[in-house]
Amino acid sequence: MEWKEGAIVTGVVTGIQPYGIFVSLDERTQGLIHISEITDGYVKNIYDYVDVGECVRVKIIAIDEKTKRISLSLRDVDHDTTNIETPLGFQPLKMQLEKWIAEAKKTYNSPNDR
Repeated sequence: MEWKEGAIVTGVVTGIQPYGIFVSLDERTQGLIHISEITDGYVKNIYDYVDVGECVRVKIIAIDEKTKRISLSLRDVDHDTTNIETPLGFQPLKMQLEKWIAEAKKTYNSPNDR
């Protein structure tokens, strides 16, 4: 199978180490979920999140063409935005900027602040 960055796939947990989780994607392909890609926040015990033999949905976040290593993420499956149409760049922030500036001026130019 041809693996692509950004794809969400299903795999089987084959091993757990203090630094991450090994996931078999097929008979010949294995990837690693680094501990930082398990969930948002601090992970004290990886075993609280998965068990060996468990099927998991993961997102392919990187493929090293030279070594053929595949980096996976559990947390990005929950934050997947690949199917959501959004403007490029910081447009959503830009749209709020004038409102935020007006609010800041109102707050900091208040006679009570003097």
